[in-house]
Formats: sequence, C-alpha cells, structure tokens
Amino acid sequence: MTITALSGPGRSTVHSRSRTKPNALRRTLVTTIPVSALPRVSSTIVVTAVTLASLAPSLLPRSALTQALFTGVLAACGFGFVVLVRRLWHLVTRSRSHHPPRDSVRLLVLIGAMIVVTWAIVLADHWQDSLRAVMGMPGIGPDHWMQAILGAALTFLLFAGIGSVVGTVARRLGWIGSATTAVVLATGLQLVAGPALWGMMSRSYSDSNALVDVSLHRPMSAELSGSPDSAISWESLGRQGRRFVAAGEQSAGIRTYVGMDSAPDVESRAALAVSELERAGGFNRSAIVVTVPTGSGWIDENAAEGFEERFADDVAIVGMQYSYLPSWITFVFGRSAADESAAALFDAVAERIADLPDLLRPALYVYGQSLGSVGGSAIFTDADQLRERVCGALWAGPPAGSVLTDGATVLANTSDPVVWWSPDLIAHRPDLSLAVRDAPVPQWIPGITFLQTSVDLVSALNFAPGHGHRYGSEQGTALPDCS
Repeated sequence: MTITALSGPGRSTVHSRSRTKPNALRRTLVTTIPVSALPRVSSTIVVTAVTLASLAPSLLPRSALTQALFTGVLAACGFGFVVLVRRLWHLVTRSRSHHPPRDSVRLLVLIGAMIVVTWAIVLADHWQDSLRAVMGMPGIGPDHWMQAILGAALTFLLFAGIGSVVGTVARRLGWIGSATTAVVLATGLQLVAGPALWGMMSRSYSDSNALVDVSLHRPMSAELSGSPDSAISWESLGRQGRRFVAAGEQSAGIRTYVGMDSAPDVESRAALAVSELERAGGFNRSAIVVTVPTGSGWIDENAAEGFEERFADDVAIVGMQYSYLPSWITFVFGRSAADESAAALFDAVAERIADLPDLLRPALYVYGQSLGSVGGSAIFTDADQLRERVCGALWAGPPAGSVLTDGATVLANTSDPVVWWSPDLIAHRPDLSLAVRDAPVPQWIPGITFLQTSVDLVSALNFAPGHGHRYGSEQGTALPDCS
C-alpha cells in the first residue's frame, strides 16, 4: 500500500491536490478583490514612503487639519511622480509590455503598507502627546487621527484627480502642444497674474496698516509717540506702531516709534526718530534700546515690558517701521529694507549720543526678534565692532545662520522652526548650540526634517511664550550690563 501510494496513481492524485490549493487561494483573492482595482506595487511603496515622511516627528504640536493637508499633498505628489516616471519610461522604451507581479503580490504589499502606516501613526500619536504635555496642551485622541486620515484621503483624491485631468489634457495636446501651453501659462503668470496678485496683496496689507483700531486709545503721555505733544501723528504710526505705544500708557518708560507714513524715506524717518527721542526725554534716561521691528512693524510687548523691568523704567525704546508686509514676505523679497532701516536708525541715535558729555551718555542697546534680529545684526560687521558700539545686543528667534551671534545674547527655543529652517537643513544638521531646550527635539533626518520644519513655520506663533516662535519678558531682562 505504501509503495503503491508513492509510485502509482495515488501519488499523482495527492500531488495534483496539493498543487490546486494555492491556485484556489489565488482565484479566491482575485474573485474577492480584483487585482486591477489595487494600486501597483511601485505606487504603494512610494505613497507609503512619503506618508511615513509626513508622520515623522515635528517640532510643534500639529492639528488634524494640518496633518491631513500635509499627508494628502505629499501622497499625491509621490503618486504623481510614480505615474510620470512610468509614462516617461514607456515613451523612451517605446514599449507598452508589462509583466505584472503575481496576483496576490499587490494585495500583500498593500496590506504590509497599511500595517507600517498604522504603526507610524501610533508613534506619531506618542510624539504629539509628548509635545503637548510639555507645552501644557491637552493630548490628542482617536478622533484626531480619524479626521487626519479622512482629510488626507480627500486631499489625495483631489490632487490626484487634478493631476489626472492635467495628464489627460497633456496627452491629447501632445508634447509640442503641452510645452507651448505651459510656456504661455508661465508667461501669463509672470507678466499678468503674478503682478496683479502682488498688487492686491500689497494693497491689502497697506490698508490693514492704515486702519485705526478703535479699541486702541491715543496715548496722552508726552513720553509716547502719537500723543498730543508728539510731532508724529497717531494715524501715521501704523497698526503695529499704535499698538506698541498704546501699551506703554501704564508704564513710566519712554516709547517712541516712527511709522512708514510718518516721513517719506528712511533717512528722514531716522532723523524724526532722534527728534522724537529728544522731545520725549529719551537721551536723559540711563539706557536706550534701538528696537528693530519684524516685517509688519511689530515690536513684541513682552520684550518692551522686559526692557522696562530690566532698567526699572529708566529706559527709552525707539523703533522704526520699514515694511507692513508679513516677515516671511519681507525676508524673501525685501530683506534689504530691514538692514537699511536698522542701520539708519542706529547710526542716527548713536551719533546723537556721541554729542553728549561722557557722563551723560545713556547706555545703548540693540534688540531684534525674527527678521528684526537680521536687520539688527546687519548693523555690525563683526563681533569687535558690536562690542565697541553698544553695551549689548539681543536677538530673539533669529533665522538660522542669518545673524552675528558672537558677542550678542541669543534667545532661541529648540521648538522654534525659524531657528531651524534654512535650505541647508535639507542635508545638514541644525546648529542648536545656543538654543534652550523647551520641548522634545526630533532626530534630524535628511530632507524629511526640512519638510517637517517648513510645515511647522505655519503655526510657529500659535503657542505660549517659551515655545515655538514666542518669547517672553526675558527678551528684555537678559540684556547684559555694559562692560
């Protein structure tokens, strides 16, 4: 019986049955889930990879909406890249032949991808909760990730659909027609749509700068710009300038500010600032802080209160607006305006102090936050000149690699994306040697950390002082004594 089973017809029957089992399994998989409905292996791998990149540790807590948009856009870009490479390959090889993997491979790869992404979400949830705990925020729950997953899926479908439409149109137009259309659209964007959009944005920010907030009351103290005794009108201070001087009504310090509408050019604004300091008695105080605002003209009230605490109100703070655009726009398109304005104001104040008798000269300081620190740093060529011309300089949240740090006091949070972000972050670790660790610091990953930090820039100001791009009164109290 044993010999017959091994060598006779029985062997053939047993062997045949064993071979039918995987075939039956494959037919079951194909019947249950059509392979044609599943993404190709290459698409699954690339989309999974970029999804994992979007779930990598961030510097700051992230909302479900932000995570959804980030993941969805990255996934759509990854999918579009795979499709483009595949079509270019077919075009170059002139071959449409395709040898698909075994029926079950697509499904197995997809299941594996889902497991990996699920585990990445678990790790991301732990990281987000650790950030929130340090920053005094409530933890996130399953609803956060349900919203993020649903939003990412919808975002992916939207952009993938747009890409599909563009691809269909491009195929119908052909390469020559597509290239011609692209050139026409790019030219129109550069010559017509771009300038029109820039004009609209500029007018919008200009109108916002000129709009007087009725909740702010014009100061009555002669030691504040915009008051009845001031040579600078309340309206010309700009939106941020009015906020700055109005907040000083309750202090005994001097706050002077010159808006872009207060004088026609940089030199005349600097001269007006010195005249205003003179009128308010600023040169009679023990210290003068030349404050370089951010791109919109904003001076952090926490810093102003810190200066007044540091010098027991025996201080004069002077600032001069150079732009009404957000800092990131000014940083990209008009950074020289910050440098020019800071140098003009500082030189004018320093020259006036130099005219005073030695014993009557106030201590001179320079302060800048964010883009303001870039402008303030540009005043000096090196650390020796900085030490020679001022008692001290303080930069809060300076953009990575953009300021002179030797000889200056630097305040930087490790969770501040402005301190991290620069093109060098793509391939090099950030220099955090001067930063204060205020939250868990993610491990640097080439390329991915740059993407994560870029997204964090959007919400950098949405946190309490001491986290993100927010700083407290230590901006003023950390100013050093004159050596």
